[in-house]
Amino acid sequence: MATQDLAKKPKDQIYYAFIDSQNLNLGIQSCGWKLDFARFYIYLKDKYKAEKAFLFIGYVAGNEALYTFLQKTGYIVIFKPTLEYKKDDVVHTKGNVDAELVLHTMIEYPNYDKAVIVSGDGDFHCLIEYLEQKRKLGRVIIPNRKSYSQLLWKFKKYMDFMNNLRNKLERHNK
Repeated sequence: MATQDLAKKPKDQIYYAFIDSQNLNLGIQSCGWKLDFARFYIYLKDKYKAEKAFLFIGYVAGNEALYTFLQKTGYIVIFKPTLEYKKDDVVHTKGNVDAELVLHTMIEYPNYDKAVIVSGDGDFHCLIEYLEQKRKLGRVIIPNRKSYSQLLWKFKKYMDFMNNLRNKLERHNK
């Protein structure tokens, strides 16, 4: 189903979005801009008819204002505990959300008709394949057309890319 067809979807079909926040954020930044998460939420509601948007993010103490903002915007925020480690005298934070995204997509499985997966990460290949087999895959939104896993190529008919959305979704510092 092409994205333009979503506006004509049957009224009884329920779409949920499942968002890998790190893949989304880093993918957009590698395109040379920063995402306005409030605008992106509205975009998901308008373009993809998402009734719920689950945002998976690593929890880092001190970022509570960001998390509150995301929740007030409308996202259902699912946190992953993070670990800090030191490599080459630089502190890194690790908080991979892949398992949480897959788990919650399956927990919510009976509650939606179509899933919209926001990530270009090949680790979601098995989830996307399963959703396609069960006819529950709506779309796969890839943050950066130039940088996503080749494992997802077989789902190209479901793919939408965000590269050309800068004018609609870029964050402008005030």
